Amino acid sequence: MSERYEYVPHRLLRRRVRDIASGVEGELMAVINENVSDSDTYEHWTELAYIRNASGREFTTAVANVQPAYDQPRKGRSRRNPGSA
Repeated sequence: MSERYEYVPHRLLRRRVRDIASGVEGELMAVINENVSDSDTYEHWTELAYIRNASGREFTTAVANVQPAYDQPRKGRSRRNPGSA
């Protein structure tokens, strides 16, 4: 029987990301190519992203659902006339 998973390099590792499926943001902790089959005769591999959210809990999502999370400008806190005192 072969290994059930292997780590995959990813450009966003240890960066803030967003899961587009759920809208949840967090830090990308790992990308793993994982054998998700339940039998030894047929292997089904898929790449899963492990994201740690603000509460410290990790969840998985498809790697295709991961995108960089850019800080959004805050609304209602800026001055109307930034040049005036």
